[in-house]
Amino acid sequence: MSEIITLTDIIESKIRKEKELEQYYEHLQELQRKIAFLEQDLKITLTCIRMIENETVVEVQPFKDGKVLDLKKDESENEKD
Repeated sequence: MSEIITLTDIIESKIRKEKELEQYYEHLQELQRKIAFLEQDLKITLTCIRMIENETVVEVQPFKDGKVLDLKKDESENEKD
């Protein structure tokens, strides 16, 4: 015998898939947020490494121009050396 597929079954399947998709999107957003934090942390770490290697000073200005951190070389500190 063949199984009869009802409209109710199809609708329930659609709802399950939509809920699953929503969960994946939420998880994706969380992963993207973590990636952004890790990228920013890596930029700071690389800047620190360059500062040590080059014996320079960098001015950190948070939240300038919509960026979390804007790292600029402090020219005045270099001129004192």
